[in-house]
Amino acid sequence: MKRAFSIIITLALLAWLAGDSRWKMVGDAFASITPGAFAAVTVALFVTYVLRALRVCDEFRDEVNGRFGACLRVILIHNAMINVVPFRGGETAFPLLLRKVFGISIVRAGASLLWFRLQDAFVVGVLACLVWPSLHPALRAAGIAALVAVAWYLPRWARAPHDWAGRGSIVSKLGKLRDIFTEATGRSRYGWWWTVANWTLKLAVQGWLLAMLLGTSFQSAFPGAVGAEAAAILPVQGVAGFGTYEAGAAAALLYSGIAMKDGLQAALALHLFILCSAVATGAIAWLFPSKSTAPEDPATRPARK
Repeated sequence: MKRAFSIIITLALLAWLAGDSRWKMVGDAFASITPGAFAAVTVALFVTYVLRALRVCDEFRDEVNGRFGACLRVILIHNAMINVVPFRGGETAFPLLLRKVFGISIVRAGASLLWFRLQDAFVVGVLACLVWPSLHPALRAAGIAALVAVAWYLPRWARAPHDWAGRGSIVSKLGKLRDIFTEATGRSRYGWWWTVANWTLKLAVQGWLLAMLLGTSFQSAFPGAVGAEAAAILPVQGVAGFGTYEAGAAAALLYSGIAMKDGLQAALALHLFILCSAVATGAIAWLFPSKSTAPEDPATRPARK
């Protein structure tokens, strides 16, 4: 009865939301985009998934053994989960899938995921400093220099010798986590290149689509794409990221002279497109399970007679 009641309430709220007349404005924004442009944006967005899968293959090359298709499936399902599950809860799909498919420990996968997110934050931060309108050149240079310095120093700090293991229990556990993080930062050979390529293409595609939705130039719309993704990196998100994504884009577009109302409308349309792409590709990937190479758990083996 509880499940039936919750489903009825959810469908009623969805119908109420879909019946709002303001959704027509989102449809009108999409109507101005040609099918060819939609196809090009879709293909380019899928290429960003491929770049992320290549980063995972590079990071876990010893465990993956060239199984790019399995890595791509992990990325597609993980991407769908982080776009749908609130409060960044979808991030847990990444270590769980890596353990299930490749037998990688959750701690090792979690450390790599943390390093991935730090790399994402550094790259998006540098791009934000480069393109943010009306930013003083001195502040722009200082922000880029600070981000590059921290990104350079962090893995070297992790690799530095330490005596945390011989201290108290809490410090000793932190030392073990530091060692695992050290391994994560040192395994990937081309991690920064995959990250820069992914974010450059992803933000360029979103900026292009946002420019078409707004009917403005790419230079005016690109800061909106950066602002939206900068807001999406926040550790706490609402359901499917709605609210923070649109607010970040609209706030950045104000510097380009675009009104808040128009920026929110275009950002909502952009967000819906990205969300549909993530859910559709994740659902397709879910239909094609990957063969697990994880070692068999003795507890799950059938008992001998």
